[in-house]
Amino acid sequence: MTDKRFRRLPVGIQSFKVIREENYLYVDKSDIVWNMVNLGEKYNYLSRPRRFGKSVLVDTLESYLEGRKDLFEGLKIMQLEKDWKQYPVIRLDMSRGGANEDTLRSYLNLRFKDYEEKYNITPDPTAMLADRFHAIIATAYKQTGLRVAVLIDEYDSPLQHSWRTPDHEKCTGVYREVFAILKADDEYEQFVFITGITKFTQISLFSVLNNLTNISFMPEYAAICGITEEEIEENFMPELKKMSEANGWSVQETHDRLKAYYDGYHFSRRNMVDVYNPYSLVNALKSKEIINFWASSGATSLLPKFVDNIELRLGNYEKCSVMRNTLELSDVTGGGAELFLYQSGYLTIKESDEFGYILGFPNEEVKQALYETVLPTLAMRSENEILSLQACLYRELGTGQIDEAMKSLKALIADVPYSNKKLASMDMEERYRLIISTILNAIGLNVEVEKMISTGRIDMTVKTSRYIYVIELKLHNNGGKEAATEQILNRQYMEPFKADKRQVIGLGIELDGEGKGLLGWKRAE
Repeated sequence: MTDKRFRRLPVGIQSFKVIREENYLYVDKSDIVWNMVNLGEKYNYLSRPRRFGKSVLVDTLESYLEGRKDLFEGLKIMQLEKDWKQYPVIRLDMSRGGANEDTLRSYLNLRFKDYEEKYNITPDPTAMLADRFHAIIATAYKQTGLRVAVLIDEYDSPLQHSWRTPDHEKCTGVYREVFAILKADDEYEQFVFITGITKFTQISLFSVLNNLTNISFMPEYAAICGITEEEIEENFMPELKKMSEANGWSVQETHDRLKAYYDGYHFSRRNMVDVYNPYSLVNALKSKEIINFWASSGATSLLPKFVDNIELRLGNYEKCSVMRNTLELSDVTGGGAELFLYQSGYLTIKESDEFGYILGFPNEEVKQALYETVLPTLAMRSENEILSLQACLYRELGTGQIDEAMKSLKALIADVPYSNKKLASMDMEERYRLIISTILNAIGLNVEVEKMISTGRIDMTVKTSRYIYVIELKLHNNGGKEAATEQILNRQYMEPFKADKRQVIGLGIELDGEGKGLLGWKRAE
């Protein structure tokens, strides 16, 4: 049992053994693990986003299947397991398999050598990897008298990184060759568990293991990775209180900030329990800071491979419809941008009915990370060119320095609406709205575009910790800043926000009709 007086948060720790033996906090999922192994299917696939605790889950499964009863003392599983067995376990971490056939074969060769040594197998130097894999499984079964558990973590990593390269088909060839053994060796296997992010259904492991059950959407596994509200209350209240004290916030305010930034994932239409990203939540509690950990986790690196022209389609993802079969069954290479964004954690299930799913951003952290990633492409500048201007804009809007903020915004926009030819299909005001909202989202502000209220539709609302900006955009040839501020006042756009403790500022922005940038601004007073 973790001693709460001296416990540590497991930042970056993926070993269940280390967590349990070195007094790291462990959110107890052991009852779900037991149910999966003993009451679930034999062959299982679980998809969850990057940095969502999949590797810790695999490690927990390995410890349980190997009969490490000592590591589970005080956990829920002790009330369920009465007959601890030491199954032989074969574990592969495919994130170490590289991105081409040579690195993939090299990794499998090294892992198979380890197991050949363990079971005293003399390998045939001419044997194929598939034959060696079969020999390991069969020998482990014969030597122990117990069926084998096979655990494959991040199965899709080599396939992701080789996608749209000449190496991809060769990598899938290795998968088809090696992992067909899992189906052929059914009689020797007790349990097979595979994790990944994206689902390559037709060209990899799924094509040769067609008895694999996708448990990713099942209600009983909705919270198997990640952290729920109930688990925060049970496990993290000391850290929550320390974070509130460090920042001068109430405990409730601290909770609400964490929730807005890291919560909001849903993985089953039949169990819509809110799930926090565990990596980000634990890092925030450890550092006592609300910052974007998602962007630094490597989660954005694959976007250009799977989503074309994402910078033009950001507004589509605030609320988008997806068919059930697309989300639950489709291959990531042909399921559309929404499928990749869901599987990689940028989108989550917001609603569902008989017509399918409604997806949207789970939280502020992910939304900011996505906008921040695409901004350089949209603005046609390097990230280094815009970082300083972004920092100035964030501070100036946050402290109410409107004139300075508008100068920074003007510099960021420049002539982008004119010079970015990808925007040509949009009318000019729509181009500006996309660029400005992307800039504001990328610096971490709460932005709502075309917000409907009883008196009309506001172009943009922008919320900081101290201010709420109600913004109306007008082209110079459509009345400019004068018409914009008049519309804010006449239609009482600021009224719905007056009850908020933050100061409400109406702001009319005048834009060049030829796409040459921001011309002026005026407060609505």
